[in-house]
Amino acid sequence: MTNTTHMQAVGDPEGLPRCPIMPTYGPPSVEFVRGEGSYLYDLHDRRYVDWLAGIAVTSLGHSHPAVAEAISAQASKLLHVSNLFATEHQVPIATTLDRMIGDGEPAGGQVFFANSGAEANECAIKLARRYGGRGRHNVVCAFQSFHGRTLSTLAATGQPAKWEVFQPLPEGFRHVAWADLDELDKALDDTVAAVFLEPVQGEGGVNPASIEYFKGVRRLCDERDILFMVDEVQAGLARTGKWFGFQHFLSGDDAPDVVTMAKALGNGMPIGACWAKASAASAFKAGDHATTFGGQPMATSAARATLETMEAIDAPAMAAEKAAEFETALMAIDGVVSTRGLGLLMAVELDGVDARAVAARCLTEGLVLNGVTDTAIRLTPAITIPSEVIAEGAEILARVIAAVRSEAAAEG
Repeated sequence: MTNTTHMQAVGDPEGLPRCPIMPTYGPPSVEFVRGEGSYLYDLHDRRYVDWLAGIAVTSLGHSHPAVAEAISAQASKLLHVSNLFATEHQVPIATTLDRMIGDGEPAGGQVFFANSGAEANECAIKLARRYGGRGRHNVVCAFQSFHGRTLSTLAATGQPAKWEVFQPLPEGFRHVAWADLDELDKALDDTVAAVFLEPVQGEGGVNPASIEYFKGVRRLCDERDILFMVDEVQAGLARTGKWFGFQHFLSGDDAPDVVTMAKALGNGMPIGACWAKASAASAFKAGDHATTFGGQPMATSAARATLETMEAIDAPAMAAEKAAEFETALMAIDGVVSTRGLGLLMAVELDGVDARAVAARCLTEGLVLNGVTDTAIRLTPAITIPSEVIAEGAEILARVIAAVRSEAAAEG
């Protein structure tokens, strides 16, 4: 069998009859071997401006020294035991997350540690079913949402095109139009345990919620004793200009009952978490949910260093400041129509240009970003991205948009 582009991207090793990697992502065009701050470097030591940060993961930049040092120290100390025993970083992280969710004050919740965003969301879904009880197990989600790739989180995801080849999916999920309170109200019968929404639909096109919408959802859930669960996997941990995206819309006693997170929590180390108010978390009993690796010492050492660094630099304020810089730089580019999102979870709408073609061309020109729809590109850069790297990336993007428009006009 002929070697694939994936094989070529990793140096085209000889002697292999086929690519050893499953084709779930398609063939990559680049292999990155190192990163520093907001730059990535490939096999040939070519430098790329990174405006994606692993899709909202390396929010402190690549190879942050505090995180690297914490991981290195932990590797020489204790790698793993079991969640039958306590380890040193779990309680400090859980109390920090509880304080962040309370916007500086303890929010009165408890945390389950997982390995990823999908697993954090699995925990939330199981908690909703445990809370609601048998016969009151349905979870209502929004169309265009994204909650993960496991069978239940895929069923929660409001993108029917992703469902078909994996049918039948688990039962117990309903979908309503995004930001439509009337439709949500009609869906909340006595079989519903929870409403599960993102503060900004990331994969769905970077669609922010609103104060009116989230306050309305909170009211409907309170009226029916339904859990309001918020998926902060992409938006959480300072990216939007607040510690969590829901804080743009809700505060105090109106906070969600369950909040899930991952991505930025370990700045690249795989770790997720599901936080829930104690009144909801108490629905779980010993043995109801578990994980072998969730919250293990290596992952939590990275998360603890990440959160301590974020607090030290006031990451929400920094994200808001950098978002304003991006807005100015992007709107000065010919071919950019508008931007949307919250903070540094941003979509850039283009005028008559194929956004995915622009994203692919940007990669060849040394800029990493993502085509999230046919007309919009997504940016989720490091919160710590320097101003000069914003300017450098904007120059590349402007040049690429001009080239793609010119070539399209010539072909037309």
